[in-house]
Amino acid sequence: MRSPETTNKTDHPLVPVVIAAGSNLGDREWHLRRAVHRLRGMISVVRVSSIYTAAAVDSPRDAPDFLNLVLAGVTQTAAAPLLDGLKRIEQGLGRRRGVRNAPRIIDLDLIFYGGVIIRERGLQIPHPRYRTREFVLAPLRDLALPWVDPSTGAQITSLRGEGIVRRGDSIGAIRP
Repeated sequence: MRSPETTNKTDHPLVPVVIAAGSNLGDREWHLRRAVHRLRGMISVVRVSSIYTAAAVDSPRDAPDFLNLVLAGVTQTAAAPLLDGLKRIEQGLGRRRGVRNAPRIIDLDLIFYGGVIIRERGLQIPHPRYRTREFVLAPLRDLALPWVDPSTGAQITSLRGEGIVRRGDSIGAIRP
């Protein structure tokens, strides 16, 4: 298996991307830091949000809270290979897929890929549930980027999702 660092870099133009990361098992902050570090092999990270804490959504009642962040960057990797690379990073950090929404070491979601809409089996851009998830929207607003939802035309800064999130004062930010 090739590492994400060498996967499908092409002569594509640079495409802006947004990736959400979350962890609710083990050393959650360490898992987020490792994921950001490994993502640098596939994208040039431009900005990383602060870390936010949020209750697990659609998970078992006793599921631990998540730490979440969002990062923005640019890549020359096409959308499908980029998503495959995210899955390899998850696997490399110890994620085991099983029960949907079960607690997990790391979760990486491709939220935006440029300003395009992609609806293919296994690849939905923008991410189909990001608009309802404050644990994605709060860190995304934190980045203060002029993103517009390509599906709705809404300014990202105007969107509010469900759930309560707490910005990680004592945790601090991960630098790009």
